Amino acid sequence: MAVFQSKKFRGSAYANTFAARYRAMMAKHPFLLFGLPFISVIVGGSFALTPAAAIRYERHDRRVRQLTRDEELGVGKGGRKVNMKDEYYRLAAKDLDDWEQKRVERLPGESDGKL
Repeated sequence: MAVFQSKKFRGSAYANTFAARYRAMMAKHPFLLFGLPFISVIVGGSFALTPAAAIRYERHDRRVRQLTRDEELGVGKGGRKVNMKDEYYRLAAKDLDDWEQKRVERLPGESDGKL
């Protein structure tokens, strides 16, 4: 039985191409021709994407901003004044024993959950 070579046959026309020269140089200097370009793309990409990330966080900061002291004090001014004694008596006056359960109105086409 014949033994096949592990080396692939390449004709003489292939020997003068760029791919053949690159393959031969790659065997001699793998880091210089593969590792160094790969690492430089990773590092360069990191520097190129830094401004994009900064824009993302600046946009987020514009949406969610910190309130100033004056704005904080004015947040709840529109509501009614609450007196704890009045609220207590208002809730105590309600009859909590006499109630009936009512179903919530459903939107048109929505299942009402009845079997």
